[in-house]
Amino acid sequence: MSTAPSTPAADASAAESPDSPLARGLSTRHIRFIALGTAIGTGLFLGSASAIQLAGPAVLLAYLAAGAAIYVVMRAMAEMVLRTPDASSFVDFTQRYLGRTWGFVIGWIFTAEMLLVGIADVTALRIYLGSWWPAVPGWAWMVGTIALVLGLNLVAVRLFGETEFWLTLLKVGAIVAMVVLGVGLLVTGAGLPTGQPSVAHLWEHGGFAPHGAWGILLSLTVVVFAFGGIETVGLTAAESQNPHRSIPDAINTVPWRILLFYVGSVGVMLTLAPWTGITGEQSPFVQIIDAVGLPAAAHVLNAVVIIAAFSALNAITFAIGRTLFGLAAAGHAPAVFGRVSGRGIPGAAIVTVGVALVIGLVLNLVVPDRVFTFVASLASFATVFVWLLILAAHHGLRRRIARGALRPGAFATPGWPWVTALAAAFLVLVLVMMAFLPEGRAALAVGVVTTALLAGLGHLSAHRPDGSSEGPPEGGRSRKGHDHPEPVS
Repeated sequence: MSTAPSTPAADASAAESPDSPLARGLSTRHIRFIALGTAIGTGLFLGSASAIQLAGPAVLLAYLAAGAAIYVVMRAMAEMVLRTPDASSFVDFTQRYLGRTWGFVIGWIFTAEMLLVGIADVTALRIYLGSWWPAVPGWAWMVGTIALVLGLNLVAVRLFGETEFWLTLLKVGAIVAMVVLGVGLLVTGAGLPTGQPSVAHLWEHGGFAPHGAWGILLSLTVVVFAFGGIETVGLTAAESQNPHRSIPDAINTVPWRILLFYVGSVGVMLTLAPWTGITGEQSPFVQIIDAVGLPAAAHVLNAVVIIAAFSALNAITFAIGRTLFGLAAAGHAPAVFGRVSGRGIPGAAIVTVGVALVIGLVLNLVVPDRVFTFVASLASFATVFVWLLILAAHHGLRRRIARGALRPGAFATPGWPWVTALAAAFLVLVLVMMAFLPEGRAALAVGVVTTALLAGLGHLSAHRPDGSSEGPPEGGRSRKGHDHPEPVS
């Protein structure tokens, strides 16, 4: 199928076309903090212990490598988003450059990933809140949490943005406080029961990489998933007041976020005590709080984790709602998901998220072991798979630009195609390494089967009897939205 090159006139008209019915209520401040908040969750506060056990202090290299690859993914995603700022989900640009089948696949696999993680977050909130008020039934916490999140997402997108802003501010404050506290203890050496804090802890106790390169590679299977959900910022463009400013601004903060929140906080923590003392039974960050002898240390950590889990659930509800909206707009989901309220909110899609969370929680209560195995397996595989599809779609875009079918756009990813090829190779390596861990093999099995089923359903959806066919429309334009390569102001 030939593709006609876009013209300046067409590009200019696209710039003026307000196609998205969603309300543009997110400011640059909101999007910057949404991008910040999605990188800070239980994967950092609780999951870093497993990565440290696998790699030792060399886990810092794993965070740096994963962070570099994810930054490339985010740049590639942003380049596509800024061409179609009215697109509400990954579905639009994926099917534009890879075809309708893969647009279907990325939409539904991302929805499943976020929904399953959301179920885990609600269950975690029940446990954390129950530790403070054990007399309150667990189902009450779950129902109350779901109701509150739905309310925040149904009223107005600006309320969602404000909530994420303040929750993220609290999370960032907690991490900065931990880093400052750790540096203070490192300098003064005061109050640590495990001995004198020292930078030497990074290479003593078996060396910087006690398990060698193999340990670092295995730790990638844990480290990468700590960044899962960071791509949610790509769903905010259609509701941003100025996407050409806010999206690049948010993406450009990714490197220093990784350096501060992951490399910085974990690095400081590893200097306070031997890494060999980390058992995985509690968060490594507990050691920093306990080190100063705070009587309410457990409550402080509990509050931080509650904020992180609630913020994640809030962002997940937003992400699923906009993805269902995008699937409906592309003809891959019931049309009711594409309807918006008078406030520009996809209400039916948001309510469906709440219903799905309730069903998932009922299943969790009936067969908790099976549900959580499925949650961990599919979410782990889906995170990497979604990133790979984003890179593949970006490659399709740049190939069209290279042959003159499309004009170069704003915020181009530097170093294409070699940088994106390296990032893709890194993500494939992570999938390969999953096969060497018991839980990773389960993730691969569930992920491959689920992807195959979705690809089959997507193929049927792309070849419906109504005359629709595989592939993006002529000129690289999808059924919804326009190519929009104006420069970033």
